Amino acid sequence: MKPLIFLAVFSGFTLTSAAQKFHLNTFAGLSNYQGDLQDKRFTFNQSHLAVGAGLSYELTEKFLINGGIAFGKVSADDKNNSRNTLRNLNFSSRLTEAHLTAEYYFRNLYDYSVSPYVFAGFAVYHFDPYTRDSIGNKYLLKDLSTEGQGFLQNKKYYNLTQLAIPFGGGVKFALSNNVRLGVEFGMRKLFTDYLDDISTDYVDENLLLQNRGPKAVELAYRGDELKNGSTYPAGGSKRGGSTKKDWYYFTGLTASFRIGSGGGANGSKSGVGCPAKVY
Repeated sequence: MKPLIFLAVFSGFTLTSAAQKFHLNTFAGLSNYQGDLQDKRFTFNQSHLAVGAGLSYELTEKFLINGGIAFGKVSADDKNNSRNTLRNLNFSSRLTEAHLTAEYYFRNLYDYSVSPYVFAGFAVYHFDPYTRDSIGNKYLLKDLSTEGQGFLQNKKYYNLTQLAIPFGGGVKFALSNNVRLGVEFGMRKLFTDYLDDISTDYVDENLLLQNRGPKAVELAYRGDELKNGSTYPAGGSKRGGSTKKDWYYFTGLTASFRIGSGGGANGSKSGVGCPAKVY
């Protein structure tokens, strides 16, 4: 009987200790984009709300593995980009991301109240760029093959679910050993230049009309909608810049809560008491 009691107590202690290594994470902030429709890395006027959640596991007190999901939106408009206002294109896309990253803290947040940190890993994300025509109807841009995807030689459709490399950093503040708040900036290196549906050259107008119809021609070039706009450009003329891939970003506030931390009154890691914090 005594061995069974000992085993039960030991198992409970082990499970509690393991649970205390997990943190529930939340994120709220802004998503942004950089590409052919926006050359700046961050703008408030083309940012959108982003949220996320996930779990972290402490390999050590300064090194954590984090898995999570994030949701955001990116958009941009040539009207806000002085380089290509005559092109008059725009796009929007919802973003759904699942990521796995490693976080490194420069100071142990069980001993210090604040620490900078960095993170990197990999992610899978889904996007689907769209625009609205002059009367407000929504069109998915991939379906329109605006640069000849699917009917021109060597122009394949781009995938809407792809890999990315997330990396970045921030600062976290330990309110207690169980609760942490932070500010984070995270970049996503992409392997596509079609997040905004713009990359290379204009397709010949007649060829695009023949293969995808008048709406594709209308939305592949929209300079003719402007008061002093021009007609559809010649096939093969530059539409975007394919040498640089697109990016998207998440910037905002984080909050994390240690799981299974019902220990001492001060929420210490050991459940005995909270050590004095060093700033």
